[in-house]
Parts: sequence; structure tokens; C-alpha cells
Amino acid sequence: MYPTTGSTSRAKHRFAPAPLALLIRQCLGAGLVLAAAGVAAQTAGTTHTGAAAPSGTALKEVVVSDQAEAIGGLQKTYAGGQFARGGSLGILGNTDLMNVPFSTTNYTSELIQNQQALSVADVVMNDASVRTLTSRGGFGDDFQVRGFTVSNTDISMNGLFGLAPSTRVPLEMIERVEVLKGPGALATGVGPGASIGGSINVVTKRAADAPLTRLTTTYMGKSQFGAHLDVGRRFGEDNQWGVRVNGLVRGGEGNIDGGKQNLNLGSLGLDYVGARTRWSLDALVTRGHTNEFRPQTSFSGSALAVPAVPDARLNFYPGTKLQDNVKTVMSRIEHDLSDSITVYGSAGYTDLDYEQTFPSGRPDALGNFNVSNAYYDQYTQSKAADVGVRTKFKTGSVNHTLAVGANYLDQETGYFYATSTTTNPSNLYNPAPLPAMTVARSTPGRSLVTEQSSLAVADTMGFANDSVLVTLGLRHQTMKQTNYNVTSGAQTSQYNESAVTPLAGLVFKPMKNVSVYTNYTAGLSRGATAGPTTANAGETFAPQKSKQNEVGVKVDWGRLTTQAAVYQIKRPGAMTDPVINVYSFGGEQRNRGLELTAYGEIERGLRAMASASFKSAKLTRTAGGVNQGNDAAGVPDRTFNLGLDWDTPVQGLSINGRVINTSAVYADAANRLRVDAWTRLDLGARYATKVAGKPVVFRANLENVTDKNYWVVSNYVTVGAPRTLMLSAAVDF
Repeated sequence: MYPTTGSTSRAKHRFAPAPLALLIRQCLGAGLVLAAAGVAAQTAGTTHTGAAAPSGTALKEVVVSDQAEAIGGLQKTYAGGQFARGGSLGILGNTDLMNVPFSTTNYTSELIQNQQALSVADVVMNDASVRTLTSRGGFGDDFQVRGFTVSNTDISMNGLFGLAPSTRVPLEMIERVEVLKGPGALATGVGPGASIGGSINVVTKRAADAPLTRLTTTYMGKSQFGAHLDVGRRFGEDNQWGVRVNGLVRGGEGNIDGGKQNLNLGSLGLDYVGARTRWSLDALVTRGHTNEFRPQTSFSGSALAVPAVPDARLNFYPGTKLQDNVKTVMSRIEHDLSDSITVYGSAGYTDLDYEQTFPSGRPDALGNFNVSNAYYDQYTQSKAADVGVRTKFKTGSVNHTLAVGANYLDQETGYFYATSTTTNPSNLYNPAPLPAMTVARSTPGRSLVTEQSSLAVADTMGFANDSVLVTLGLRHQTMKQTNYNVTSGAQTSQYNESAVTPLAGLVFKPMKNVSVYTNYTAGLSRGATAGPTTANAGETFAPQKSKQNEVGVKVDWGRLTTQAAVYQIKRPGAMTDPVINVYSFGGEQRNRGLELTAYGEIERGLRAMASASFKSAKLTRTAGGVNQGNDAAGVPDRTFNLGLDWDTPVQGLSINGRVINTSAVYADAANRLRVDAWTRLDLGARYATKVAGKPVVFRANLENVTDKNYWVVSNYVTVGAPRTLMLSAAVDF
């Protein structure tokens, strides 16, 4: 059955089980420093490099046969420490990878630290099924999963949608990054952006039983410096109470010439773990300020060819500025009514705003364009909550895990937008100054209120000693959206519709380490109302279902996990028939794909993550048949990833490398503008040692080693980040 965080004793949530903790204390009393799997990750930055024994002391190797439970009751880490054995799947709970009828990837804090990842985009790029649609140094992050866009606003935080900023999620306070591939409306509900390609969840840090005081100093690009302090403590009877504090100051020129990328962050994580009750509280405040952020553009509709890629360190919209502020608080509580019944609830609030200059231009094949300038300022205030109950019982020989849950999102957004009165002729390779703004900046006015609520029920039934798991579920989702005039405040339109999304999943385990699965599930996106010029003006359409069929197999070879999946997703699209002038959702994009994944330890000290994705994304129904049968814009046919991390024979020294390849894509639905394929090479090294008796880890990563210039294509296009050097030193006090 799906394991959940409910019905657990205190020992499950401690960083080390009691026997292991006792062994550590005994060894410390004898003068031995034991670097066991989980503990080493907290003290030396790697689970595979232990501290040296005292000089002149011959000690036998200590082998820990079982792994400590991860912090906060998370799924255990897998061999190699870079991935977890499972993650959160919303109403289905905290689940083991081998027990769910989905394809998921769950990244750990060890991978985040060793790759010196700064945002979620840096992490999810490790999977060939996921591509980022922006580059480091830009406005924010967006993603493509299985060929469909997933916006940064649709990242959930500890399972709650609507709390993630529209720019990016910093990782200094994040323990896990969890990716579900494919529509997840039943499991997780619908995010404010209604993404259907997949979902991303981040899990905040919790204090471990081992005290932690870590200072990490960083350097990036030409002159960007930072300092990150991470402190964790547990206290009280049996370490029931925990506190985790993170603070960050970072600023200076990154990867845009003459630019500045500053970020200040403070976060607090409190938690309580009792015999039957678990509670947590997180608070986060960030303030960012960027001069010369990485620009986005779109190609001219009259362009006959794709322009050459400009220098990645050049801002072809010189003078851009971005200031963003985020304040978030969230809390969660779980209580075991009995050994088989757990109730839970969580709530959160986010207040974010940003001010930015917003230039635009559409270059032709020679890179020429007329640039306009603009202000685009926005605020978003979000309140989110969910409640539910999970219970386990049997009917005859069938095991059941029944879950019932409800969630709610209330989000208000406002903006101020003003454009320059003039344009300047410019060029991608020799950009002109932006036109002057003569419009006075004003306070953003309310533009949109989104209210979403849903009620879901799911039952996972285990047959034949749980060698067959069948999951059936339904979610009733209501989506309400009210639009306002930002100047007058008057309501201009309203949408209020609902729909039911199903889930049918099957996992068959012919052997203990093999899971064959299939699923039928759906994603939801808002419908719309036919416009006043259409023949069916005023007709309102229910939320539209994007349907997925998937079949896959997972094999756990002990220290290496392999996965293969084939899928089809059909997404309806809005269109107006050119003959009868009827507006409908009769359009369709169909994505079919094959995914191959492997990760873990090839052998002791050699960690690998490899993946390949093959997609056919077609426009299968279009208005008047225009572009029908063409490739969907921005979706590559093939993507490949290969990463290796090796502990060298030199004590404490590890080296790593990663290759990311993306095939050519079309930048337009007409398939006239073909953007070249690109390959990126990243290299890194780290050295764990002691300085003045304190554990220290030095890390160096060089991204885009060959300084490859390439276009990144989505609804817009941007330039991939240039060669970037990242250095850090982390010391534990």
C-alpha cells in the first residue's frame, strides 16, 4: 500500500533510528567519528566520504546496512544520495516510487548542494523530460514537462498551490524538489496557472537530530558574492521540537555584462513531532533587485530565417531593472486519531510584488527590430488551504487506503502597465538605448480574482499481498475567475464553472523489485466565454480536460533504478471556426512520448543519472485546418541527459560532469522558423576536508564549459546562459 506520514512513531521522524543513534554515541565515546549515510550529508556534504580515523589507529570498516529515515518523515534517499525513493503526491500522501502508477523524480538536498543549484530550474534540468524555458539571470523560471508549459506559479510549496512567486523559488530553504510527470489534477488539484504537463513540489527544510551550523560563502560569474547561514537544532523531550533558520545575502554581477543580481533571504522553519501529532510552520521573506536581467523576445512574423544567436553576456534590451519582494507563511498539522486514521490540514499566505521595465521588439533574420519600452508592475496576494483524512482498512483479503480531501485557493492579482510613446531602431548585436518613459508610474490596480476549490476521494486497493495495487479516484474542481478594470475597479467579466477529473491507476509487481504500471488521468484548464463578435457570443465553456494514457515499468536493481514510460496527452485548444464563426474548444494538441531514466550508484562511489525523452507533439485539430499536422512550437523531438559523480581515490575529492542535449525545435506554429539543436557541458568538483578541526567542503562548478550560444524557445525566445563559474566553501561549526 502507499505509505503515508500518518500512523508513525516518533522514531520514524528522527534523523537516525535509535540503534544507529546509540552506535554513533558509543563510537564517539571511543574517539571515532562515524560518517554514516545521512550524517555525512549534513557534515561533509557527501554520503560517501567519511572522516579519517585518528593517526596510528587501525579500525575496521563500519558498514550500516539500513538507512536512516530522512528528516521530517520524508521518503528515504536512494543509493548515491542524489534522489529519494519517493515523494508527496497530494491526496495520495507521501509515497514510495515503486507503489504509484506515475512517473516521478525526487531530488535531494545533497544534489542541490553539490550542483550549487540556485533555483528549481537548476535542479529539474537533470531530467530529459523537463526543460527550462528561461535562463539564469532572467525574469524568472518556467518549465516544459512532457512538451507542455508549467509556469513557476504552478510550483506547490509543501503541497499548497498559489504560494510560489511568479519569478523563481530560491533553494536555500528547500530540502527536496519533487516532479510528477503528466497531469496531476486528481492527486494535487489544479494550480493557479492550470498547467497540465506535470507538477513540481518543493519541500522546506526541517531540523535534524544532529545539530547543524553551516556557513557557505559563494562566488559566481565575474563578481557576484554571497553568504548563506543554515542553522538547525532540535530540543525538548526526545527532540520533539525543531527549528531551522536560513539567511542569505548575495549580490554583484552574474552572467550579464554590467549587470547586478542581488538577493536577500530569510526563512524560519519550526516543527513539532509527537507520538501522534506532527506540526510545522514556515516563514519566508525575500527581496531581489536585478539590473540588466536576461531579455526575452519573439521573432518577427515576416522573418524568413532565425537570426543568429547574440552574445549571451549581452543584454539586447540595455537598462532593464527588476525588483521583487516575497513574503510567505504556511503551516501544517497532522494527527493520528488511531493507528489507521490520520487527519491533516494546512494553510498558507503569500504576498508578492515586483516592478520591472518591460521592453519588447521582434527581430528579423538580420537581428533588426524596433524596441519599445514599458513598465509592467504586479502584485499577487494568495491564500491557500487543504484538509483531509486518510484511513486504512480491509474488506476480506483486500487492503484499502482511502483518502478524502478538499483544497481552496483565493488569489488576487493586480498590475500597472504603460508603454513608451516612441520606439528606437535597434539590433540584437548592437542594441540601442531603450526609449525614455514619459508616463508616471502608478500603483497597480486589481485586475483578477481567482477562486478555486475542489473535493477529492481516492481509494488504493491492494490485492494478492499488495502485489497488485489499484487506485481509483475522482476530484470535483470548481474554477471561478473575476476580471476587473485596473483603472476604474469595475468588474468586466466573470467565469464560474466546474468539472470532474478521474484517476484510474494500476501497479502490478511480478517481482518485489519490479513495478509495471498504467494510468488514465486528466488535467484541467479554464474554459472561456465566446466573444461578442462570434456567432455563439456569450456561451461559456466548462473547464477543459487534458487526458493522459500512460504505461510504464520501474525496476529497482538494488543500487540503480531504471524507468521506462510511454504516454499520450491530448489537450483541447480554443479556436473560432473561420466558416461558421463559432467559438469552441475544438482545437487539439497531441503529445506522444517515450521516456527512459536511470539513476543511482553504478558502483560504490560512482553515481549516475541518465535520461532520454522522445516526443511527437502535433497540432491535430486547428481552426480551418491551418497548420494542422504541424509540430507544436517549442517542443523538441529528442532530449538527452547524462550526469556522473565520482569519488576519486584521493580522500575527500569528488568530480562530476553533466551533458544536456536538446534537439532542434520550431519557433512558430507554421513550422517556418527552425531553431538549431544545442548541447551544454557542465563540469564540477568538490573537496571535503577539515580546517582548524571543522568540516569544510569546497565546491567548484563550471556551467556551459564550451560557452555555447543557443536560443531557448517557448512562447518567447531567450538566450541560454553563458559559461558561468560557481565557487563555494561550506564550513560546519
